[in-house]
Amino acid sequence: MKLGDRGEGSIHPNGAGWMASRYFHGKRHRKTFATEDEARRQLKAWRKEIEGDRFVGPVKERATVNSLADSMIADLKVRSAKSTASFVSYLKPVRASLGHIRAVDLTTEHVRRFIQEQRDGGMAKATVNRRVAALRQSFRLALKDGLLSHAPHFPMLPESDNVRQGFFERPDFEALIAKLPDPINDIATFAYLTGWRKGEILPLTWERIDRAAMEIRLATSKNGRGRVISYRDDPELAALIERRWKAREFTTRKKQTGISPYVFCWPGSHRNAGKSVKNYDKPWKAARKAANLADSKMHDFRRTAARNLKRAGVDEVVAMKITGHKTRAMFDRYNITSVDDTREALARTAAYRATLPTKRNVEDIAG
Repeated sequence: MKLGDRGEGSIHPNGAGWMASRYFHGKRHRKTFATEDEARRQLKAWRKEIEGDRFVGPVKERATVNSLADSMIADLKVRSAKSTASFVSYLKPVRASLGHIRAVDLTTEHVRRFIQEQRDGGMAKATVNRRVAALRQSFRLALKDGLLSHAPHFPMLPESDNVRQGFFERPDFEALIAKLPDPINDIATFAYLTGWRKGEILPLTWERIDRAAMEIRLATSKNGRGRVISYRDDPELAALIERRWKAREFTTRKKQTGISPYVFCWPGSHRNAGKSVKNYDKPWKAARKAANLADSKMHDFRRTAARNLKRAGVDEVVAMKITGHKTRAMFDRYNITSVDDTREALARTAAYRATLPTKRNVEDIAG
């Protein structure tokens, strides 16, 4: 007489009464009881025992860290998550080090050893944390799907010293823009003004821009949240949008006229006229060299926008809605402080101190 799903164990009568049996790691375990009810209770008790060195279901026995990672990637692909490629990359070293371990056997000590191996190999704290976080998310999905009943603790490294470096002062920005061809110059300007990610800017289409309301809408982003920004009171951004609106019409080499759905499309003189810009490494490198900014990166615009918003006194919650930072901690990493910032802060503080009285009031002394 069977109880439960195939492989979960069974009970059946024998000469001495009723036997409860099940397989664990390929070995059969049996126990005889006087009554059928006692055998049933034993089989149920086996299923409830703590996983690890004790019995677990056959599916859970077979589940390895690799199989959990596979399930995680499959889930991301089904949801068309933009982070799929990143997770595949993050989980690659996890698979190499921990993939063979049964999921129910993975311990916090395993994770700590993995972290130490990564650090010994020269990996940055942030990189290690992203890899551990990917592993943790794989286990969370397994818990949600019922493949596991518990998961270990996943320690993370502190990143308080992981402040992003690199930003553009206005003169540097102007020098670079002057060397960039169309439409790369407008892409860089949009990034400078909004702090949006490259992956959010390049595929932007006109259906996401309401020119009458002067609003730009992003349906989804890296953090999974859409957002809306108004450029009504930003003449520089408004001018950029109108400039791009006029540039949406193009003529191909075959003298055919078309209207591009993309805000940042290649001009008619380009072989991909009307198509969205996807790669601009060569003109970007050439412009950086010509402007003597060889160490600058496109992502520096994101950091610059965060700092400019902060300098302008914009409320941090509002600033995060513009740039798309999900957490305060992440926004702080992008809010770069330069020598000029600290110099200005100390000058303002010195000016304030100069207004303070230098002598005690008679009443204070008497009191």
